[in-house]
Amino acid sequence: MTTTIAITGKGGTGKTAVTALLIRHVMRGGSVLLAVDADPDTNLPEALGDTVSRTVGDIREMVLEGLPPDADKMLVLESKIYEILAETPKYDLLVMGRPDGPGCYCYANNLLRGIMDKITKNYDLTIIDTAAGLEHLSRRIIRNLDILLVVTDGSRKGLLTAERIRDLAGELDLGFKNIYIILNKVTPENRESLQKYASELDFEIAGTIPFDSKLADYDLDGIPLIDLPDDSEAVTEVERIAELIGI
Repeated sequence: MTTTIAITGKGGTGKTAVTALLIRHVMRGGSVLLAVDADPDTNLPEALGDTVSRTVGDIREMVLEGLPPDADKMLVLESKIYEILAETPKYDLLVMGRPDGPGCYCYANNLLRGIMDKITKNYDLTIIDTAAGLEHLSRRIIRNLDILLVVTDGSRKGLLTAERIRDLAGELDLGFKNIYIILNKVTPENRESLQKYASELDFEIAGTIPFDSKLADYDLDGIPLIDLPDDSEAVTEVERIAELIGI
């Protein structure tokens, strides 16, 4: 059975960077890995240095508009799953993408959930970079996780969002086995207060990632984050987090 990990948090906290560095760690081992970008904003491929030509959003358009009314849409979906997987030597990448045209993402979300139900069993490990906020939880796009990692930055809003995510997961009984918080972009000035506040909110802290100027420079220059050197402070701490959660 696959181990499934999702990374979530308020927008701007660095969840995609954490996801990319976890993938960087795992791809150096022997696990068969599926990486999922479940954020319509689609930043994970760039962080990994990949280009994706087909997304779940593309399938959504085809299923809604390109098939006759009596077609078995789920059967068509299943036949198209592997056409939208970006395969690399170290992992496969599935991207939700942004559906064209007006309307909400409900159908694309349902497609993503159905695809994941079908294919995750083929992998040792699935790592999901979710959309910011709480909608992916309320719509049950991710459920029955082994580990939920909630990334927050040095802001009080980030920690309050983390608290709401944890509480909503419990209220909806989503079946998450373990929930951890990751304090990201931490400075010597705010480290102690962040750790204290996280403890007051009764979070189990998986790690404290310092603000890393190398990561910030790579991100600004569009250099894949998986190319960060081994001595990057962010890389070092994410390696430690990966060991703590057992991947």
